[in-house]
Amino acid sequence: MRKVAIYGKGGIGKSTTTQNTVAGLVEMGKKVMVVGCDPKADSTRLLLGGLAQRSVLDTLREEGEDVELADIRSPGYCGSLCVESGGPEPGVGCAGRGIITSINMLEQLGAYNESEKLDYVFYDVLGDVVCGGFAMPIRENKAEEIYIVCSGEMMAMYAANNISKGILKFAQTGKVRLGGLICNSRKVDNEREMIEQFAKMLGTQMIHFVPRHNDVQRAEINRKTVIEWNPQAEQADEYRTLARAIDGNDMFVIPKPLAISELEKLLMDFGLAEV
Repeated sequence: MRKVAIYGKGGIGKSTTTQNTVAGLVEMGKKVMVVGCDPKADSTRLLLGGLAQRSVLDTLREEGEDVELADIRSPGYCGSLCVESGGPEPGVGCAGRGIITSINMLEQLGAYNESEKLDYVFYDVLGDVVCGGFAMPIRENKAEEIYIVCSGEMMAMYAANNISKGILKFAQTGKVRLGGLICNSRKVDNEREMIEQFAKMLGTQMIHFVPRHNDVQRAEINRKTVIEWNPQAEQADEYRTLARAIDGNDMFVIPKPLAISELEKLLMDFGLAEV
């Protein structure tokens, strides 16, 4: 079972990328469980047809700890398995605790047992936070492969570099490794070349460049992944290619984060400082 976590700047498209990638993997016949680690509990809605799944924390609050796996895990598109950690009530407690509680509960209920025959577990992690509860998937070896969703925008690259620092820290005492960068294009000038160079400097790879396309929004409005909404769409093939790239990936590294001056120079070298 491969344990994958998707990180990246808030709003960069992690949940969309994760769900569309999972759709590609399950279409290939892989058995995949997705664990949403965002208090908004929106990491699986496209796989569930837009249904609002009750989160683990909500279930525990309403029913106590006497729950079964089926109470917190729902079947989604093409046999995918969907879990939402959820979070505390607004303004009360640490949202990162939801991740810890959820993963512990899933372990207790046997979600990771060999009898489940999972090929993948994906953790869709909130924002670019690499401390506290949000770092649990990598801090405690719950996830071993990290993919960072980024773009050619300065703050997205800054966040990716910052996340790489977190991976570096935890890699020294655990199995966690960086599997690559996923460029979710924002149509920035020289974006593909810049992210390829950024990946090279980090010691990793750009595992796929996902072009920007309105089909993603059209599919989301219809509460589906692109692959389910329009299997013949070019964008559906982009996510299939990404799924195959992850499935066949064997490049897992301890990243070499850039100094801020190096990152700024990279941005300037690719023309982002030009008027």
